[in-house]
Amino acid sequence: MDINFDDLKVQGIQMQYYYVCPRKLWLFSKQITMEHTNDQVLQGKILHEQAYSREKKEVSIDNLIKLDMISDDYVGEVKSSSRMMEADRMQLLYYLYYLKQLKIERTGKIHYVKERRTEEVYLTTEDEKKVEKALVKIREINSCESPPSKKRLPYCPKCAYYLFCFVGEVEE
Repeated sequence: MDINFDDLKVQGIQMQYYYVCPRKLWLFSKQITMEHTNDQVLQGKILHEQAYSREKKEVSIDNLIKLDMISDDYVGEVKSSSRMMEADRMQLLYYLYYLKQLKIERTGKIHYVKERRTEEVYLTTEDEKKVEKALVKIREINSCESPPSKKRLPYCPKCAYYLFCFVGEVEE
């Protein structure tokens, strides 16, 4: 796929939201942010601040991506659990792809703190194509006039946007 990366750059969190919930992605892209009201997000921030305190933390690049950790060899993301493993992996692959566009090549590591395990992530040619396709889809979703329809997913009740999507609905 031949894309113009400069036209498709997004915040790293948008790549994750695309894989978690396209509706959440669209809301976030319209500056409808609910994360500041969510206990899960607050717990994640605290966990992030306390974990891996010896590592270099939070490097911001182009005001678009925030790397949790970076060293000469790898880029690391800190996550509390692996519940959203595919979304976590795609977010990190996007970071690796972004860095590659800047002529910086690294390996990725996702640190699942509560599970005390680390997953290594390598950017392959196939992964690059997957990132590019996702960037095109993210742009399509973000440019829509209205949000994608809501889908009730198992993790919806813990989502920062839950009340926005489901207020007034009776639980079954």
